[in-house]
Order: sequence, then structure tokens, then C-alpha cells
Amino acid sequence: MKYVFYVLGILILTLGISFTIQSDLGTSPFDALLVGLSINVGLTVGSWEIIIALILICCNSFLKRQRPEVLGFLTAFITGIGIDMWLFLLDNLITPELGYIKVVCFGIGLVAIGLGTAIYLHTNFAPIPIDRLTLIIQELTRTNILLSRTGIYLVFLMMAIIFNGPVGIGTLLTVCLGGLILNYFMPLTKKIIDRILTHSSTSPIYDKDKNPSI
Repeated sequence: MKYVFYVLGILILTLGISFTIQSDLGTSPFDALLVGLSINVGLTVGSWEIIIALILICCNSFLKRQRPEVLGFLTAFITGIGIDMWLFLLDNLITPELGYIKVVCFGIGLVAIGLGTAIYLHTNFAPIPIDRLTLIIQELTRTNILLSRTGIYLVFLMMAIIFNGPVGIGTLLTVCLGGLILNYFMPLTKKIIDRILTHSSTSPIYDKDKNPSI
């Protein structure tokens, strides 16, 4: 059941990322960097997700002074594929031109990113390297996710500007609200997921006691 939430979280996360890209109002600093690299250097947005993930895995390994988390690359690989898949589907379905439609698309994307990230992080299986970096900085600085996430966003914002990524009002909103939304969803999703996982792990025992002949 844990792996179901893991995949579900990544699917929601990548859908949110694709919505913000399609909104044309600006994406998160990290995604703006990916799009900027894709436009100016080549390769797909998802491909750059995987490449940057490799770099971040090395950084995380250095900060934690432990072996690189190979499973983090697996998550980044799945995320990269998810982003390219959703972008392909949304490009044929949604091309917002009116201002309020762009705002709606961006709003859906921002909430989906926070929700999806919170869901898959609670599976504690293999965080995306940038999310692992968020948790590492939170631990090292003894702050909350809001501050650590916002700090990381500011660093990638400067890099996105250098590579002419889609920086706009949406980027500013992501920097201001991204960590806040994630901080809101973390305890909420933890309560729900823990309850479901606990129920699913105890159900077989209950059934066995109820039907001892099986």
C-alpha cells in the first residue's frame, strides 16, 4: 500500500508541475530552470529533471556524509517521465489564453505540487533529490520546511533567471506560497496515510482471527 501512495504522490506532483508550466504565468524556480535549460540547451524538461537530480544526489551525499541515495535517482527518473507525459497530454487538451484560465491552471498546479509532494514524502521510500535537500537543510538548520524550502527556491530562482527560464508572477507566488502549502499538507497527509497504512496492516490479522479455519 505504501508504494501505491508513492506512485500516486508523484503522479499528482508531476501533474501540478505541468499545470504551472502550461499556465504561462511562471513556474517554481526549480522547474523554471528545467524549462530554461530545455529551451536554450535542448532535451526535454523531464530529461533535465533527471540530470539535475544526479547533481543534487551528490550534493546531498556530501551534506549528509553518507553514500549517494540511488533510490532518489529512481524517483527523479519516474518524475521526469511523468512531467513529459503530462506536458504531452496537457498540451493537446489545455492551452489557456484568457487571464483567469491561466490563474486557475496555476492555482491547481500549485496546490497539486504541495499535495503530491506531501503524499510521496510520507512513504519515506525515495524522495526526489531536491525534496531530500529540503529535509536535510531543515535538519541541519533546525528550522521548519517553510524556511528551508523557501531558501532553496531563492537559490534556484537566481539560476532560472540566468538560463532565461519562465520566471513570472507565478514564480514569485511559488516562492512565497510553495513552502507554506507543503507545510500545511504535511501533517494532514501524514494523519490520513498513517491511518490507512495502519488499517491495511492490521486487517489481515483481524481476518485471520475471525476465520481461523483459513
